[in-house]
Amino acid sequence: MKASEHNPEVHQDLYSNLIHLYVLHHACRQPTFGLQIIEEVARLGYKLSPGTMYPLLAALEKKGLLRSREVRAGGTARRIYCATAAGRKACSAAREQVTRLLNAISETEAHRGCEPGRRDRA
Repeated sequence: MKASEHNPEVHQDLYSNLIHLYVLHHACRQPTFGLQIIEEVARLGYKLSPGTMYPLLAALEKKGLLRSREVRAGGTARRIYCATAAGRKACSAAREQVTRLLNAISETEAHRGCEPGRRDRA
């Protein structure tokens, strides 16, 4: 396995919707803002730019999954996001689906005797 295969950016397309779910999950746990989420996902090994994060938050808000309000502290304004009731419901349903899919992958791998990093030969 190449070292680059451990880098989440290599398979960004596989993770992008999971990042959406993570953002929604984060907003379900506590009020949050874009930079806070960017920093948190960075600790998990993902790089998200403000140019990715803020449109993602706006899209989740447009879908009715988040709501936001502007909070001023001194001369600084910050947009705080919270999950709506619909967002919490969607997050719970998505978490169940992801769990089912991951369990199915695990069961399939265990059944086939596959190990991480092992390549099947045709």
